[in-house]
Amino acid sequence: MTPSCRLGGPHRVNRNDESGQAVDITVTKSVLVCFHAHPDDEVFTTGGVMRLAADAGHRVVLVTATDGALGEVPEGLLADGEQLVDRRRRELETSAGALGVHRLEMLGYADSGMAGTPDNTRDDAFCNVDVEVAASRLAALLVEEGADVLTVYDPHGNYGHPDHIQVHVVGVRAAELAGVTHVYEATVNRDHMVRLMASNPQWAAEAAPPDVSEFGLPESEITTVVDVRAAMAAKRSAMAAHESQVGDFGPFLAMPAEQVEAAFGQESFRRRGGATDQRGTAALESALPL
Repeated sequence: MTPSCRLGGPHRVNRNDESGQAVDITVTKSVLVCFHAHPDDEVFTTGGVMRLAADAGHRVVLVTATDGALGEVPEGLLADGEQLVDRRRRELETSAGALGVHRLEMLGYADSGMAGTPDNTRDDAFCNVDVEVAASRLAALLVEEGADVLTVYDPHGNYGHPDHIQVHVVGVRAAELAGVTHVYEATVNRDHMVRLMASNPQWAAEAAPPDVSEFGLPESEITTVVDVRAAMAAKRSAMAAHESQVGDFGPFLAMPAEQVEAAFGQESFRRRGGATDQRGTAALESALPL
């Protein structure tokens, strides 16, 4: 694993032994592992559940597949000689701290770039790596941590990015190898996005609002919706940590708090193998099984 960063520790409590002396006992309720493609991806779809899990005493592990070397960066942000990958690693560490992550692992694969770009064809790009090899690396971590829940992306990677799609493929296979049965596809509620855009005067006034027909999953396929409004302060702090990716986060950081909460105050998942109710729609959960 390269590189690794331990940002915290398991939940600690004090108990009295038989003699009445206070002893420090380490207790971890459950282990949540979130697998993401690039530094900053952790915030959008799982930032809230990570913070809430940590606050509840669970162990939170964040695994990032690539170095994010192909992300766009504002001109003049990097210091002389500073490499974007180094900046993004530091930003990720800061974000992970805000979200309560106990262990951060960066697998170090090369960023594949956006779909349709020449970098997609590089042999070392994450989208082209041997799935069994990559899955075995992740599976080793899952076994080491005793993971109870693993989050990946939906099969389309939420919006078709090659690295996000590969996270789904590698993550699902790693769970099979490690015997992790609770696997959740972090996604975006497409219908919720449509409703938000319809309620936004700026978008509603546009002749051609953003096309989200291929974004995330329809509401009918979502099995789990977690209310993460209690974690919004941490989520905003994590957004702000990714200064080099201001193009992604800047517009949201400038929005009023109530609008940010409307957009990011719930996180949606599809439980792999999830049951359906008698109407044929997904049976909704309100939390991950930690």
